[in-house]
Amino acid sequence: MRKILIVGGGYAGFYTAKKLEKRLRRGEAQVTMVDPLPYMTYQPFLPEVAAGSIEPRHAVVAHRRHLKKTEVITASISRIDHATKTAEITPAVGEPWTIDYDIVVVTAGSVSRTFPIPGVADEAIGLKNIEEAMAIRDRMTDNFAKASNLPAGPERDRLLTTVVVGGGFAGIEIFAELRSFASALVGAYQQLEMDDTHFHLVEAMGRIMPEVSLPTSLWVINDLAQKGAEVHLNTQLASAVGGRIELSSGETFESDLIVWTAGVMANPVVKSTDLPIEERGRLRVQADLRVIGDDGVVPDAWGAGDACAVPDLSGGGVGGFTVPNAQHAVRQGKLLAKNLLADLREEDPVDYFHKNLGAVAGLGLYDGVYQNGRLAVKGLLAWFMHRGYHGLAIPFWERKARVFGNWTLNFFWKRDLVGIPDRDMPRAAFERWASRPKL
Repeated sequence: MRKILIVGGGYAGFYTAKKLEKRLRRGEAQVTMVDPLPYMTYQPFLPEVAAGSIEPRHAVVAHRRHLKKTEVITASISRIDHATKTAEITPAVGEPWTIDYDIVVVTAGSVSRTFPIPGVADEAIGLKNIEEAMAIRDRMTDNFAKASNLPAGPERDRLLTTVVVGGGFAGIEIFAELRSFASALVGAYQQLEMDDTHFHLVEAMGRIMPEVSLPTSLWVINDLAQKGAEVHLNTQLASAVGGRIELSSGETFESDLIVWTAGVMANPVVKSTDLPIEERGRLRVQADLRVIGDDGVVPDAWGAGDACAVPDLSGGGVGGFTVPNAQHAVRQGKLLAKNLLADLREEDPVDYFHKNLGAVAGLGLYDGVYQNGRLAVKGLLAWFMHRGYHGLAIPFWERKARVFGNWTLNFFWKRDLVGIPDRDMPRAAFERWASRPKL
């Protein structure tokens, strides 16, 4: 049997493996998928996880539960040597080992792209995985609890100030959701009012949400302003050392919660390979998702998703390539499986072509925005469209049922405001009171 190695278990990798399971004939190929996490994260739900609207475990899909015929290895790929068709696997515990393959599929996804701004690496938190969304929620709930015991002053202002860097869809959604979450938290504390909170969005460009029209983006800014949130356009974060925010405009203030959403880049594992890489660090692939170098197609090498520079034949992509989002990654993964099987069976693969279905974003409870061409929908209807689309887009009916169940329960009993700030230190209470031998 041919050995197929899938590097990465995000959207593209997961859907490639799932479709191969359905279409492979008995004995035709053996599929192995390697990812350091045991689950796929549905990233569009991360803002709602951070805002307490969705239970964290319901926004992820377990690999082993839904990939019954695929060998799933929970570890990292540290090196791909396509010349010898081998890959080095590094587990979290234990010694690395090498496996051989016949066909490699690179779907390693992306990571947060940051810049060498003082303090960002030490103080900020990203929004690419479920752990980050949970940490944001726990930090905010803990900050409100601490602030409720303090008099008005600099320390309380610091705890109640939230900063989001990046005005793309991810930044706007987490910004608006946290603002909505704060309004619910304030209602739980008699000592706090909404005017005590401060929300700042920092965007280096002169507008937010480039995926929508300028009038729609201006409507979003006005909508946020009416809710008491402040958007800083044409402004860069100059420093975040010790939580002290310094903007390029000269404005300074302190914050205990800094969320970074200012772009993504291809997973650095792509550079640990002898496959052709373009200038932005992405794998070079052609429209049918086969890897291509200066001398033509690289045999037995495929790629899809955020880690790859996939040509956008619809003409809507930035720089001629598809943008890194779930809409493309899911469809590319499904097509990659079909094309790989076509190649195995000596048939012709087809090119990836997908026109954008539009952009939809949630702006907190009962508020949203949708744009498709000249059509723009705002407010409550767009919020229903956002939840309807993503609620149906998350794979598998058991996941859909859990998510819609969250939303239904929240409608009747409101969202859960409980945070677990000591989640990362579960033994703290035990250690505090544990008896120790006398020396």
